[in-house]
Amino acid sequence: MADRSRIRGFLREEHVTYASILLYITLSSGQIFFNKWVLSSKEINFPYPLGLTLLHMTFSSVFCFLLTKVFKVMKVEEGMTLEIYVTSVIPIGAMFAMTLWLGNTAYLYITVAFSQMLKAIMPVAVFILGVCVGLEIMSCKMLLIMSVISFGVLVSSYGELNINWVGVVYQMGGIVSEALRLILMEILVKRKGIKLNPLSLMYYMSPCSAICLFIPWIFLEKSKMDTWNFHVLVLSLNSLCTFALNLSVFLVISRTSALTIRIAGVVKDWLVVLVSALLFAETKLTIINLFGYAVAIVGVATYNNHKPKNGESITLVSQSPKNSDKKPDGPL
Repeated sequence: MADRSRIRGFLREEHVTYASILLYITLSSGQIFFNKWVLSSKEINFPYPLGLTLLHMTFSSVFCFLLTKVFKVMKVEEGMTLEIYVTSVIPIGAMFAMTLWLGNTAYLYITVAFSQMLKAIMPVAVFILGVCVGLEIMSCKMLLIMSVISFGVLVSSYGELNINWVGVVYQMGGIVSEALRLILMEILVKRKGIKLNPLSLMYYMSPCSAICLFIPWIFLEKSKMDTWNFHVLVLSLNSLCTFALNLSVFLVISRTSALTIRIAGVVKDWLVVLVSALLFAETKLTIINLFGYAVAIVGVATYNNHKPKNGESITLVSQSPKNSDKKPDGPL
């Protein structure tokens, strides 16, 4: 009987784990389409990516505070000092804000599918910056992997029928900002020994990101938004879905590992590319597009498989000390 109960418990746990991964893929993919739908001039027509990102970070700050300090259903890691916040969390929050702002702005100019294809170059940006600051070591194997990814992205870009270079510049800017954020997080973990789970990271980082977005928003979008009729329900639901996505990341990492969420991310990227071709008439996929993206994804998958073997994590978020016996864990 004890063995049967143990097996049933294991199966239930396994089902919950699979459900959490499926939830992450669904929310992550859905949020990309939701943002595009809100920003698109053919749909909701809310052409204020900075304002949308600011709204997301404000909601995240409020919900993190409510969950951890008011209702106390989740716990935030302690040990944050003013020095660490100023020297690490603020720069990370600023880069996170820049990543989301530029990424959302890119949706005004390029398709969702092409945006995802460009994002495949992320490991190359992270690796180059890592080498520059001494966190990565150049090797023939890594150079080959980076070359494969770069080649795939170049081919997929060549196959894009209606390329808009303004959108490409915004997306590449977002990629560089995200790479800088990941490097700063690695420095925070490896050199300063600070370990934060995803929820704790969002708790500390969201207010900082909101402030970093609020300043340029005043000068760039506030006057335009004063005369805009808001879809309050749509924007609130969009922000709520963004926060739910962050919670799903926390759930997946707490039940599995950083590698699992990166693999799930690869599956999600392919789904987004293919589904966007069905949802948006402006998306025209070509054989060259798909071939180049497939090559890039092979490179990304190889990179994800190579990193854990070296004891490193691209997401760079660790479990709390009390859970250190479990699998090593790996923002936003």
